[in-house]
Amino acid sequence: MQMPAEGRPWDEVRADMLARGAGDVAWRDGKTAVYVFNAGEDVHALQHEAYGLFMAENGLGPLAFPSLAQMEKDVISMALGLLHGPEGSTGAITSGGTDSITMAIKTARDYARAKGMAKDRHNIVIPRSGHLAFHKAALLMDIEIRSVPLKTDGSYEADPAAMAAAIDGATIMMVGSAPNFPHGIIDPIAELGKIAEEKDVWLHVDACVGGYFAPFARMNGVPVPDFDFAIPAVKSISADLHKYGYCAKGASTVLFRSVDLYKHMPFSLSEWSGAPMKTPTLAGTRPGGAISAAWAVMNVLGISGYREKQGLVCQTRERIEAGVNALGFEVLGKPLLGLVAFRHPQADTLALYSAMRQRGWFTSFTVEPPSLHLMLSPKHAEVADDYLADLAASLEAVKAGDTAPKVEARYS
Repeated sequence: MQMPAEGRPWDEVRADMLARGAGDVAWRDGKTAVYVFNAGEDVHALQHEAYGLFMAENGLGPLAFPSLAQMEKDVISMALGLLHGPEGSTGAITSGGTDSITMAIKTARDYARAKGMAKDRHNIVIPRSGHLAFHKAALLMDIEIRSVPLKTDGSYEADPAAMAAAIDGATIMMVGSAPNFPHGIIDPIAELGKIAEEKDVWLHVDACVGGYFAPFARMNGVPVPDFDFAIPAVKSISADLHKYGYCAKGASTVLFRSVDLYKHMPFSLSEWSGAPMKTPTLAGTRPGGAISAAWAVMNVLGISGYREKQGLVCQTRERIEAGVNALGFEVLGKPLLGLVAFRHPQADTLALYSAMRQRGWFTSFTVEPPSLHLMLSPKHAEVADDYLADLAASLEAVKAGDTAPKVEARYS
C-alpha cells in the first residue's frame, strides 16, 4: 500500500477498517480465551471514553500534565493497598507485563551492582514455567537465564529446593509466579521467600496475570496463599492492569518494596545537547490514555465490582473444570484463578485445538505437557456450556479420526 495522493473520506476509511477486522477472532462473542479480557460492553465503553479524554496527553511530562502524574500515583497506591505494600513502597505504570518485568530486572541488576557485585555476567533463577518475558529481558541485558524444572509431584509448582541449588554469587534475581501462565498455578512464594532471605537474593513475583485477580478471589473465599509484599523477602511485583484489571491496553504496574529499591529503575541523563531528562520506565512517551483509563476503571469498579467479576470468572473456571473432567480430561494441578489447562489421555492436543478452531474458538495451548489452555473472562460465563458442547463434539471427531488438517497454531 502506498500513501494516497489525496486523503480519503473518514466514512470510507472506517468502513475499510471494519471490513479488514471481519476476519479477526470473535472476541466480543466470548469465543476467544487469550489476548482479550472481556469484562462486558459497559467496561469496554468506559475504557474507550476514559482513554479518549487524555489520548493526546503524554505521561513523559509530569510537570506539563500533573493530572496524569496524580492519576499514576493513585493507581500505584491502590495497587500497593491490594498487594500489602508496606510504608514507603512505590512503583510505576508501564506499557505491559514485558515492560514491567524488564524494568524489575534492570532495577535488580543495578541494585546488585550498587551493593558491589561485579559487572560480569549475571544470572536469574526462574522456574521452567516462568514467563518468556524474563528470557527476552535477559537477552537484551546479556543476563543468563537458569530455567529450573518444576516439581515432579504433578502440582506444576516451582521447585524451591532446585531453585536454591541454582543460585550462586552472580544471581541477581529469583522468580516466582502468581500464577504462572502455562498452567495457572501459583508458585510457593513463601518458600521461595525463605530461600531468598537465606541467599540474600532479590525475589520478584510475576503477578502479571494474578495481581489484580488474586486479592479479590481471596476476598471471595478462595484459599489464595500469600504471594505478595506480605512475604518480607519479596522485593518487586509485576501486575498487569490490562489483564484482570480490565483496563485498556497497554497498562501494567511494576511495584517495589521501597524507594531505596525503586531508585535504581529510572533512567536519567543530562550530558547531551538537549534538556536533562528522567524516565521511570523503558518508554519515553507514555500514552496518557492508558493511565487515565486505568484510573477510571479502578474507580468505577471499586472493590465490589472487582469481587463480582473475579467471582464470576472463578465460578466459570470451576464449571469448565467439571465439564472437562466429565469428558475424561485431566486438569493440570489445582488452579485457583482464571487460567486453566487440561489434557486428554486419548486425544492429540493440537488435533483438538484445530477442531475447536474450526468451530470458531480461539484459545491457547501448552507444550509441557501438551494441553488445551483457557484464560477466562467474565464474558465466558455466558458461553461456557457452548464451549463444553463443542469440546465434546471435537473430542469425538478426533477420536474417530474425522478431522481436517490441523490449523496452524502460531502466536506472534
